[in-house]
Amino acid sequence: MSCPQNSNLRKVIENQVSGNVSTNLAENLAASIQRTRTAAIALAKLPTASKNAALEAIAIALEQNAETILAANQKDVIAANAAQLPSALIARLKLDTNKLKSMVAGVRDVIRLADPIGDRQIHRELDAGLVLERRSCPLGVIGVIFEARPDAVTQIAALGIKSGNGVILKGGSEAVNSCEAIAAVMREALEKLYAATQGVSPNVVQLLTTRAETLAILKMDKLIDLIIPRGSNQFVRYIQDNTNIPVLGHADGICHLYVDATADVHKAVAIAVDSKTQYPAACNAIETLLVHRAIASQYLPLALEALQKHNVKLLGCDRTQQIIDVQPAKDSDWSTEYSDLILSIKIVDSLEEAIAHITTYGSKHTEAIVTEDQANVDIFTSDVDAAGVYHNCSTRFADGFRYGFGAEVGISTHKMPPRGPVGLEGLVTYKYRLVGNGHIVSDYAGTNAKVFTHRDL
Repeated sequence: MSCPQNSNLRKVIENQVSGNVSTNLAENLAASIQRTRTAAIALAKLPTASKNAALEAIAIALEQNAETILAANQKDVIAANAAQLPSALIARLKLDTNKLKSMVAGVRDVIRLADPIGDRQIHRELDAGLVLERRSCPLGVIGVIFEARPDAVTQIAALGIKSGNGVILKGGSEAVNSCEAIAAVMREALEKLYAATQGVSPNVVQLLTTRAETLAILKMDKLIDLIIPRGSNQFVRYIQDNTNIPVLGHADGICHLYVDATADVHKAVAIAVDSKTQYPAACNAIETLLVHRAIASQYLPLALEALQKHNVKLLGCDRTQQIIDVQPAKDSDWSTEYSDLILSIKIVDSLEEAIAHITTYGSKHTEAIVTEDQANVDIFTSDVDAAGVYHNCSTRFADGFRYGFGAEVGISTHKMPPRGPVGLEGLVTYKYRLVGNGHIVSDYAGTNAKVFTHRDL
């Protein structure tokens, strides 16, 4: 998820990623992460039942310790308000009973998902007695660095355990009490279960709490296999620029809703309201509303009335201002991620102009069209380059939980997979296993070379 750009947020980022790393700290941290790596190797061999038992133990512990977690979170929220941190960041930081229930539901949804490890993707005879397999396996150790969202702790831990990966979690300083409380609850649950069953080691999940540790893990490319940053665009870009570890994530969440000439007006109003106001701090909330000129005079007054009921500040292009009373939009607004109750509106002359605008200013996250013209749907979904392209529905559906992934470790806007909400399938890779019986390559070269059969088994 992304946050607005402002001086307060920059201070949060600087606090999280600046500072000197002592040799002693780096050595101790490396030893600790090595323990997580060792635990992850053992985790990769465990049966599905053992991993699911660990997740159920975590879910029960979260339910039983809800009051403790909420009390810790309240400390963070009070401190964040006192520090006048951005409202979008505080919205992500705050936990309540419903969020806790969602956290527990997310863990149990992961239990219900198929185990992604050990899946045989290729089974091929290269020649008699020489058999190739490709099987899915964990990545190893994943470092996830995130701002504000303490619920990310359970989401990422659950996906890590089910996919056989060790997880290093580093939350922002603004969420330290919440993250420590949640991590302590999970660790205690895993320790009790491990003592009884020798199943999932509590070392598979580790929480870091200091800014120095953040700097240190970015240098540990021999111990950590993937970094997933979740936070503002400045924060994600800092991570990408300061590590040799592969980084999965997105920097911007500039999403658009295009209301086509043939749109159902009332449907389009409801979708716009939900896409902007259901959770404006989210990276899948729209920042720009594009409206076809043929429907603008009918649609915009209705949209204005509905959005103003939710206290949305509207900015508009020159043509928009001729239809409804809004403040003027500047050129910079088209490339701004507000993460707040602010929405820019632009009238376009055609579907092609809408797509061109999205191509210029979009972040390849999630884009939506409202229309009753199937031909325009086909053009939009084909020509718009984004991880999610939606028709007649809210952009807020761009979420691992809503996709049925159980949860997500983040959203990727890269062209290479995984793309979009990253669940279990994004946390596995594969190995080629080849079994022979004294086979050598020399036998397959020269004038009397043997011939490969390449027969799928």
